[in-house]
Amino acid sequence: MLSIPVNLGLPRTPRLITSLPGPRAQAIVQRDRAVTSPSYTRDYPLVVARGEGCMVEDVDGNVFLDMTAGIAVTATGHAHPEVVKAIQEQSARLLHMSGTDFYYEPMVELAEQLAIRAPFPQPQSNAAFPAKVFFTNSGAESNEGAIKLARYYTKRSLIIAFLGAFHGRTYGAMSLTGSKAVQRANFGPLVPGVTHIPYGTHASLDYLEKQLFGTILPPQEVAAIVVEPIQGEGGYIVPEDGFLQRIRDICDHHGILMVVDEVQAGMGRTGRLFAIEHWGVMPDIITTAKGIASGLPLGAILARPELMTWPPGSHATTFGGNPVACAAGIATLRLLESSLMINATQMGEILQTGLTQLHQIFPRVSLPRGKGLMVAVDLLDEQGNLDHTLRDRIIQEAFLRGLLLLGCGKAAIRFCPPLIIDSNQIQIALQIISDIL
Repeated sequence: MLSIPVNLGLPRTPRLITSLPGPRAQAIVQRDRAVTSPSYTRDYPLVVARGEGCMVEDVDGNVFLDMTAGIAVTATGHAHPEVVKAIQEQSARLLHMSGTDFYYEPMVELAEQLAIRAPFPQPQSNAAFPAKVFFTNSGAESNEGAIKLARYYTKRSLIIAFLGAFHGRTYGAMSLTGSKAVQRANFGPLVPGVTHIPYGTHASLDYLEKQLFGTILPPQEVAAIVVEPIQGEGGYIVPEDGFLQRIRDICDHHGILMVVDEVQAGMGRTGRLFAIEHWGVMPDIITTAKGIASGLPLGAILARPELMTWPPGSHATTFGGNPVACAAGIATLRLLESSLMINATQMGEILQTGLTQLHQIFPRVSLPRGKGLMVAVDLLDEQGNLDHTLRDRIIQEAFLRGLLLLGCGKAAIRFCPPLIIDSNQIQIALQIISDIL
């Protein structure tokens, strides 16, 4: 086993002390290749030893500025002391009992905290909550459950999803996903009854209403429209004004449930707890995960109480709502509301301003798009077409300079750092990208 260098604290800026990957990292990568599935996607040979705030240290002692947050997961930063304390205290009391069969307070408390904040209509009774909650282990599992709940409640079978969407890789979630062919290739047949349409435009909804509903997609047989408020893997695409409200109107007109996938966009990343709040639209079901517990495996389905009527045993999970993950979720929610959602809004504005200036200097970088700290730019060729080769080169070069980035969409770089990032760290990231260009 390789020893790992230990420091008292990580610097808040990149620090590279070896060539990349370093010798320890190279050894672990070789070990990994011998025993793990080739289906994992690794953009560059980063072998992480520990993290602190927006910084991560590899096994050779190199320190990187992280603009990925473990794919938008570590919302409060790596190893936030309040989250770590909550995990330690809960793990010393109870690691697991399964909320499917038993009760424990952390699960109830987090469900109460989420339910009272759900952007659903307020109940008539002051004693009632506007939502009921089912806890899962991941975003894919949340979306699987949402499909089941929508079909169970409506007694309908058809689902509408969107091209470019990513909802997970398990069979039901993969059937909704329309992001990349490799995610679906050679896995058929998938769950039947799912129709995909283009995302984010009124022209797409015109096509749905004027063509599909009248020909091959009877609206009275549609259980749900599943939509991301901002498309994640599809490229951090913000929809046209009125798009989400129009989906709500279509659903109301035909008795269809509006299911909003907040797995990547939710939990404070856009400056609101749920991104759908930016548009003032109230969905019927929300799915969430990623940032909900700052890195512990946890997801949730939130539904209006009158929808969550499935009986005991119809849907369950062994590990979903684990007490340690719920304790981390409670601490995460407290931190989000105390300062981090405000910081996401403020730092997002600084990031978009800086990326706009980058575009003015380097026209092959598009204007930025997004909300809060869910921001992306496309990379273009000299003719203005999307250039995934340039995007991939920039991501690789950034790694070699101590900056962690990820792509999304066809040629986009996404910026989804921990929500504790400060303006100096944003400027460092922008300067590294500028130097690369």
